[in-house]
Amino acid sequence: MKVAEAIPEFADAFGFEEFNRMQREALPVILETDDNVVASAPTAAGKTALAELAICRCLRDGGTALFMAPMRALTNEKEAEWDRFEDLGYSVYVVTGERDLNPRRAERADILVMTPEKTDSATRKHDSPRYSFITDVDCVVIDEVHLLDSEGRGGVLEVTISRLRRLCDPRIVALSATMPNIEDVAGWLDAPPEATFEFGEEYRPVELHTDVQTYSHGDNAFADKYRRLYAALDKVEPHLREEGQAIVFVSSRQDALRAAAKARDEVADRDIPMGARGDYDFHNEAKDLNNDSLRKGAPDGVAFHHAGLAKDDRNKIEEWFKDGKIQLLFSTSTLAWGVNLPARCVVIRDTKYHDPLEGEVDISPLDILQMLGRAGRPDYDDVGYGWVICDRDDADKYRRLLREGKEIESRLAADLDAHLNAEIALGTIRDLDDVMSWLETTFYYQRAHADPEAYDPEGLRERVRSTLETLVDRGFVDTDSDLGVEGTQLGRLASNFYLRLPTAVRFADLVERDRLSVDAVLDAVARAEEFDSVSARQAETDAIDEVLGDTDTDLENGHRKVLAILQASMDDRVPSGLRSDAWVIKQNALRLLAALHAFADRFAGPRAANLVRRIEARVEHGVSREAVGLTAIDGVGAGRAETLATGGLTTPGDLVAAGVDELTRAGLTAGVADRVADAAAELPRIAVEWGEFPTTIARGDNEMCEITVRTTTGGAAVGIRVTVNGVEMNEKRCYLSDETAVPVGVFGADEDLEFTVEVTFPDLPLPPVRASRSVTVE
Repeated sequence: MKVAEAIPEFADAFGFEEFNRMQREALPVILETDDNVVASAPTAAGKTALAELAICRCLRDGGTALFMAPMRALTNEKEAEWDRFEDLGYSVYVVTGERDLNPRRAERADILVMTPEKTDSATRKHDSPRYSFITDVDCVVIDEVHLLDSEGRGGVLEVTISRLRRLCDPRIVALSATMPNIEDVAGWLDAPPEATFEFGEEYRPVELHTDVQTYSHGDNAFADKYRRLYAALDKVEPHLREEGQAIVFVSSRQDALRAAAKARDEVADRDIPMGARGDYDFHNEAKDLNNDSLRKGAPDGVAFHHAGLAKDDRNKIEEWFKDGKIQLLFSTSTLAWGVNLPARCVVIRDTKYHDPLEGEVDISPLDILQMLGRAGRPDYDDVGYGWVICDRDDADKYRRLLREGKEIESRLAADLDAHLNAEIALGTIRDLDDVMSWLETTFYYQRAHADPEAYDPEGLRERVRSTLETLVDRGFVDTDSDLGVEGTQLGRLASNFYLRLPTAVRFADLVERDRLSVDAVLDAVARAEEFDSVSARQAETDAIDEVLGDTDTDLENGHRKVLAILQASMDDRVPSGLRSDAWVIKQNALRLLAALHAFADRFAGPRAANLVRRIEARVEHGVSREAVGLTAIDGVGAGRAETLATGGLTTPGDLVAAGVDELTRAGLTAGVADRVADAAAELPRIAVEWGEFPTTIARGDNEMCEITVRTTTGGAAVGIRVTVNGVEMNEKRCYLSDETAVPVGVFGADEDLEFTVEVTFPDLPLPPVRASRSVTVE
């Protein structure tokens, strides 16, 4: 069937002219009915076209389509690939956490591309102007719906789809490369039998042979990697000699680089005929690569690929692999989910990987199958070969996986309390009946009835009821006499920041006890349940001790490691022994610090919020206490902030007062100094005006006075606190864009009086501004 015949107005949106057998079978249901659709098909069978057909049907009807991509890297790929829709006059807009959201563009987009996590975030904020676009979605295409079975992400995908169906009831089209229990997914999504398609291996364009290769591990993990590498090269060598291509999947970016370098030497030793050094143009193009190791290896036909490469390098490696100039490619698992780069032979060298937050974990069965699915090049090979290299003890497990596949399970139960709290905080659940109705919209409920022995459906409602009671007892949810439920401030904050509930309780307890200090804040974050699975390896012990020194802490193992990374990050002095995990741990810690900032602001006030905000900025930028306020200025990074602070310029006001000439003398170029001075002028510069405030007062007399707090540049939310002899007298919170008056009573007591006005910035890392006035009691 020709594309132009089936859907003529969108013929140019497809990269081919004729639908294949699999696509032809699903096409009538996708184009001619409103049914929800569930389809599984082998890798390279062409299921992407099913997604595009569903999008075309939605656009034809004047609707908005949402494509949920399994990974952020794939959202970028779709943005480039779907220029075809842009050429037809339809707008494609990617919404991810790494991009600044333009609500107007999102609202006007015809096709939205998002990850499950970003869609979850958007649906949680659907009643805000920035994210209201999410409730206008008419069709949702879920790519790789078997992510439901992912331990880290499955629960998020499940509740997000259930929430979307409650919010706007879009058409759902769910696609997967593997789905042995497809009927469960279809039952969950209410896809009728005629809209449920299970395309078997006979639809795979290239036959796939898979097997397991075992090895005997030793006591040295580093040496084990090379044992597995040699085993992998043994498997790919015959195909490379026959001008085939191979992908070897490894566990980390660093492993990809090292394995490629070692393999390049081994290929030379084995005299395998590969590489393109005789191709003069290719050799010159390789010289333009940014990465030194790629520059050396690519002409020999050996390269590596991971998300951390420069975009230009990554694009060139992909292009050269497709053209056959790269024959042996080492990659992390991201390639399995993203770019379509099939190879005759695929080998999974590593079945385990080190996760900074979880320690050593198994690569998920879904990832294993996804990687092996890359074996076999349509139009080039009749057969693809896939190998899993593993320890003998794990061989039966992987053989069973290759033989039987992996049923999709619900992962909701692991975080049922957090997900239920989120729904109540959002207001989508208002009473006990809503709780039970929500439960019935989940894949968890579907699987419980499909596999009663594993899930115990009879006890399901009681488990949910018990979870709700626990949320009430712990202060996340309020109830009334009519069985109504409503999220508390604690519950809403936990939901907004995706906190594990014990972490939220710890944060609330810390700020309510008013015991905030730098040490207490870092300790609370390091103790968070989000870091429970972090492990401190033996080789890291010395680095941890070096950072913590005489720090008095009872934290142990992984939590102690987190504390060390946080303390070292504040001064940008993370030891080399901790750097491998530091970035991931720091990013998660910054999310927790942002949450703790919100807790402090809500439960303790502006002073506490400002302290946490300054700590957060120091961890993020790695600057001293004196320089941290300068990070609030656009154009001032860590190095520039330290330079200016060393010169005695520590606040935006100092920079404005110094002027451009002084900033250039401090080491800034004229153009940068001009921009920095303008940016600093947009931030508040506080002046306290005492007016007719007395300098003396008679014992027993009293006088009401008025102090004026003014900003001479910029505006911001502020907290104003007045104390006398260290005792709080008055506190005020406002947005200061010009000036505000603060009433102060002066009372003649038995001792002289010291009045202090403190202005703090709850949302900015600026240091507090203080002004004092003495009054003599006569």
